[in-house]
Amino acid sequence: MGSGLHDATVVLARHGETTWNRERRIQGWAPTSLTDTGREQATALGRHLTDAYDVGRVVASDLRRTRETARPVARLLDCPVEYEHGWRERSFGVYQGLTYEEVFERHPEFAVHEIGIEAARTEPEGGESLLAARERVLDAWNRLVAALDDGETVVVVTHGGPLYVLLGHLRGQDLVTALTEHDQGNCAVSTVRLTDEGPVVVCDGDTAYRESGATAARNPE
Repeated sequence: MGSGLHDATVVLARHGETTWNRERRIQGWAPTSLTDTGREQATALGRHLTDAYDVGRVVASDLRRTRETARPVARLLDCPVEYEHGWRERSFGVYQGLTYEEVFERHPEFAVHEIGIEAARTEPEGGESLLAARERVLDAWNRLVAALDDGETVVVVTHGGPLYVLLGHLRGQDLVTALTEHDQGNCAVSTVRLTDEGPVVVCDGDTAYRESGATAARNPE
């Protein structure tokens, strides 16, 4: 963090609902689109951020579902949006499109909740390990923080996986705990305040602002 940084704020948001969220399918880097509910969630997110924060810019994963979420958010905030590869979800390679149940039953070597950190080291064919994805996300976070101005507020639109690993890291949690003990619904909002004393998570996974009451099944992407 740069010297003298005072009360900068990063608002982290998950993308809106997709059909694969409803079906509990692993999305990874697949070009999945938002459902009608997901688009409504993105609009509600933009209105909430407009009311609650003085946002100067939006940064988003460059995958389709985050682009479709970030565009209406940035339009309502009347600010630019930058797309950043580092904020992508983990690539799950050849297993993208399968349900979580199918993958974890057939390939228990990926089940972090069952075998712990060893699963985070396992790399799917054509994809990346959880540890590699974590390092990519933390690199994107560190670059974002280094470029923040004093008092700036920036919104990051990303995915469940990056949110779990980043918020766990900021709280000093191990990776297994971060992935198994948190929940981030579609368009959930988490807020991190940055000061010279370090980052403080002041809001985690808030969806109470939404009026529609529509939620997707919990899954990390």
